Amino acid sequence: MDFKKRIRDVLDFPQKGIVFRDIGPLLEDKKTFRLAIDRFVSEFKSQSIDKVVGVDARGFILAGALAYQLGAGLVMVRKKGKLPPKTESVKYDLEYGRAVLEIRRDSIKPGERVLLVDDVLATGGTMKATARLVEKLKGKVVGVAFLVILDYLSGRKKLAGYQLFSLISYPR
Repeated sequence: MDFKKRIRDVLDFPQKGIVFRDIGPLLEDKKTFRLAIDRFVSEFKSQSIDKVVGVDARGFILAGALAYQLGAGLVMVRKKGKLPPKTESVKYDLEYGRAVLEIRRDSIKPGERVLLVDDVLATGGTMKATARLVEKLKGKVVGVAFLVILDYLSGRKKLAGYQLFSLISYPR
């Protein structure tokens, strides 16, 4: 299956000069969505995953389906102020500013094997911050999965040392 055929390029969104990789058409097609989840499951089923962490917000879609198929728990990492206390937080740099992500302190137990999931890897700041949150709670990140990796950006470098998997890659 050529998953890239189900990604729509939207020019000049959200600002001029940007090509937005829209995953909506892939998710909307029931056959393609099922095949995508099946590919992720086949990649990680031998890893004994305890928790799948989805990153706010499109990561939740993939993480929920993966957690169910892998027989794992689902954990949400959200923007500051969206989760009930008590939370652990981490500040991280964006392309043009700073942001804060949070996770509930009791959502990951020490030693649990964790898969991190999001829709797109661009510059890597959000996923690196997510990995830091899981590691603060003494979870073990065993993999990081994306539908799309934008290889023309620096995300892979920030996640060096983690097992990365994606269905689609856009080269330089």
